[in-house]
Amino acid sequence: MPVITSGVQYSGKWNLQTQGQALGAGTWTGIATSELYSWGNNAYGQLGQGNTTNPIGSPNQIGALTTWGNITQGVYDGSAVRADGTLWAWGINNFGQLGQGNSTSYSSPVQVGALTTWSKVAGGNRFTLAVKTDGTLWGWGKNDYGQLGLGNTTNYSSPVQVGSLTTWLQAFAGDSFGAAIKTDGTIWAWGSNYYGNVGDGTNVDKSSPVQVGALTTWSKLVVGGYACFAIKTDGTFWAWGNGDQGSLGQSSTANYSSPIQVGALTTWSNVGTGDYQTLGVKTDGTLWVWGYNNSGQLGLGDVAIRYSPVQLGALTTWYAATGGSLHTLATKTDGTLWVWGENNYSQLGDGTTVDKSSPIQVGALTEWGQIAGGGTSSFCTIAGTT
Repeated sequence: MPVITSGVQYSGKWNLQTQGQALGAGTWTGIATSELYSWGNNAYGQLGQGNTTNPIGSPNQIGALTTWGNITQGVYDGSAVRADGTLWAWGINNFGQLGQGNSTSYSSPVQVGALTTWSKVAGGNRFTLAVKTDGTLWGWGKNDYGQLGLGNTTNYSSPVQVGSLTTWLQAFAGDSFGAAIKTDGTIWAWGSNYYGNVGDGTNVDKSSPVQVGALTTWSKLVVGGYACFAIKTDGTFWAWGNGDQGSLGQSSTANYSSPIQVGALTTWSNVGTGDYQTLGVKTDGTLWVWGYNNSGQLGLGDVAIRYSPVQLGALTTWYAATGGSLHTLATKTDGTLWVWGENNYSQLGDGTTVDKSSPIQVGALTEWGQIAGGGTSSFCTIAGTT
């Protein structure tokens, strides 16, 4: 099952030194000017390098611009908002997920319309969700399960507004469902609900946003293939949806259609996910992992599944982590980038195709910022000048 981790993490010097304190997974306190790099699988031009050279084994800059802000990655496409509020996309476009009004694929970034009011973007499995600076929510691309939240199952190749609300803060995209946080601290979800991933206590698909419970205390959110992971303002960690391979951290493989707490701790600060692997950073800087581990994507030096959180090493300098299909990316507070897991398309960026079951550093730079993993490719920014 393809998976997208659309809760892009912000970390390293880009966030800590340039932009100040992060608001949550996928949000920030301004727009930095950053270079954008990509590597891994490029069969459909999803790395934005202007070609389909495959794979690209180490980080390679996308163009020469230093104005990239919010980034995201789908299975075979990528999108990003620039500092001027314009939105750009590239990769496969068979369902119109690039927002160009057509189904033509592009191996270099192309602008989505002419607006300069885009704020944040999330890439799913052949569909895209985005929020504008006015708090409106928009969707386009594949919509067979209602994952665009438009109240229907019609595909769209150009952005269409989801309802009329202006209170959306950040959207997230999974395999065939979407979720979002509003400014009032509520979580909403829609689309495919086979595993209960919409979080409304049912397994019935929803083509329009429905609220996940009644709480207004949600702080951070990420979305995997068919599961959601969130942190509350009290520092507790919650999960719902597909529990296959123990990804919900409940010491089982059960699915849950409503949020269930992961343990009892109140010290979680950041959250990430990949294809059935889950990643959590605590306030003390420790990194905890659980779930599927067939390619060493948990970074524990083996390939054994973990059904509840296990600490990765003893370091207290982790800042954020996220995952692709079967690989993981993480940054430390010193701005270094680390990767592990499956490497068949050089998605670890070390120039090889050998899997790694323990963290390895990508180069020697200490200025890595946002990280995004999707499918078998990777994206990351390097801090530029504001």
